[in-house]
Amino acid sequence: MHVDLSFAQFTDCHLLADKQACHHGAPVYQNLVGVLKEIKQNPQVNFAVFTGDLTQDHSDESYQNFVEAIAESQITIPVYWLAGNHDDRVLLNNFLSEAPFNNAKQIEAKYWQVLLLDSKSETPAGELTKEQFNALHQTINPKKFQMLMMHHHAVDVGYFIDHHGLNNQNDFWQHINLYPSIKAIACGHVHNALMKKHKNSVYQVPVITCPATSIQFDQTASSVVSAGLPAGYRIHQLCSTGEVRSVYHFLAN
Repeated sequence: MHVDLSFAQFTDCHLLADKQACHHGAPVYQNLVGVLKEIKQNPQVNFAVFTGDLTQDHSDESYQNFVEAIAESQITIPVYWLAGNHDDRVLLNNFLSEAPFNNAKQIEAKYWQVLLLDSKSETPAGELTKEQFNALHQTINPKKFQMLMMHHHAVDVGYFIDHHGLNNQNDFWQHINLYPSIKAIACGHVHNALMKKHKNSVYQVPVITCPATSIQFDQTASSVVSAGLPAGYRIHQLCSTGEVRSVYHFLAN
């Protein structure tokens, strides 16, 4: 079976101004570098997509640390990105402006389109606007398959982060249901490696969540508590038949 695209997804770094600082006990800068170095060692990966929440303390230094982590890992493949609820779009554009960063939100291959959607809203929860849905309709090529990527999750996952999920899930799935060519939704935000399907998805499109480079959430807790798992990421393989193969990886302790 021909693999049309093979790429990495990493997410939710929650970096701080101090590279040595920890977030809920995790050395987040070192975690990020470790994930990036592992991605770099995979010769099949064509590019990487960062799905948001670069910063925890909203400092300029945290954005600079992200740039320096990319440099330290010696990643040379294109790194695409989108905003998470913690992020500032202006700072993202300012800091992630030179290679290997690529601010394109549409990645085209022979059989596939990977489309990056900005779900950041005025609150920690996510939302897609009418204008964004209209733009999506104009972008989708029904002769290809699509994977959509965004920060927020478009299906409930069963723990506290659902308070900050995608607000307009029903609207979202009404639009997605128009296209049998959409084969997967990939997101960050939930700090765990999950695969869920929304009850309103006519074509049973999976929502694939990516483990964080910072911490994985304890799914039994009522707020942010580390589950004690290592930093993680995903490798997505998009096949010429429309099949999506997605494998999550955790760094060795």
